[in-house]
Amino acid sequence: MSKPDPKSSLRWLDQPEEHDYPAAGSFLLLLQPQEAVDDVLRRLRPAPVLSFKAKDIFRASGLPLLDASNLHVARDREKISAGKALSPILLVRDREHGRVVIADGYHRLCAVYSVDEDVSIPCKIA
Repeated sequence: MSKPDPKSSLRWLDQPEEHDYPAAGSFLLLLQPQEAVDDVLRRLRPAPVLSFKAKDIFRASGLPLLDASNLHVARDREKISAGKALSPILLVRDREHGRVVIADGYHRLCAVYSVDEDVSIPCKIA
């Protein structure tokens, strides 16, 4: 019996999970003062969900691709294979450096990219 195509198993929640926002805030606090982080989170919550191709998010972020040897990427790949819905990714524009910061969802992005770099990923961006 053949395994299901992982591409056909890609499912997304309509909105990020509630715990994604504090996770994003914790990461962003390493880069910005609390007031700036609070402002970004206030703008992310009501932001519309947009879609961007996985390969474009990577190019805009300048981050390396993590492979399935990473525990969190492997877990997200398992979710994809099981047909479980993933949470949209939270992005922040860093205009000063001409980059996008992946505030939450880096491991999900890596897992999805390993399945299909051309897939559109739902994101909120501030």
